[in-house]
Amino acid sequence: MTETRNTHILSGAGHPHAPPTEAADEVVAFSVSGQDFCIDIMAVREIRGWTETTILPHAQSYVKGVINLRGAVVPVVDLSDRLGLGTVSPGARHVIIITQIGQRIVGLLADVVTDILALDPASVQPVPEIAAETARAFISGVASVEGRMLRRIDLTRILPQAEARAA
Repeated sequence: MTETRNTHILSGAGHPHAPPTEAADEVVAFSVSGQDFCIDIMAVREIRGWTETTILPHAQSYVKGVINLRGAVVPVVDLSDRLGLGTVSPGARHVIIITQIGQRIVGLLADVVTDILALDPASVQPVPEIAAETARAFISGVASVEGRMLRRIDLTRILPQAEARAA
């Protein structure tokens, strides 16, 4: 898969050419159900095109199934469903972002990877208190990036602990 690498530095003031006030965090930005999200680049192992999954009976609705990744069985989570945005019927244009969450390898189903960005930690604001508790459970912060609101996903919360041990 050919990858286009666009890197942007964002300062606390939100100006793309101002130097960051702290060491920047690199993130992978992507779209899920038309919404913009990001995760820490250090958690991303690879980005793959959509691959059909093997369904696991009685799995949570947001678990699309598992794939074989070089001999390892990897669960694939439908981020749209997990984040409460509805289920996705994946196709050839979708991607699976292979991540490492603690000691687990998990695939995250997304519409498309849009960017690799360097975010100034000062530009990431907390999730507003008015947001539902479930929204705050998955999102660790929000940053305004080039006119769009980028939500940072807390990967440790994508799989509940009991499921994480089973995966």
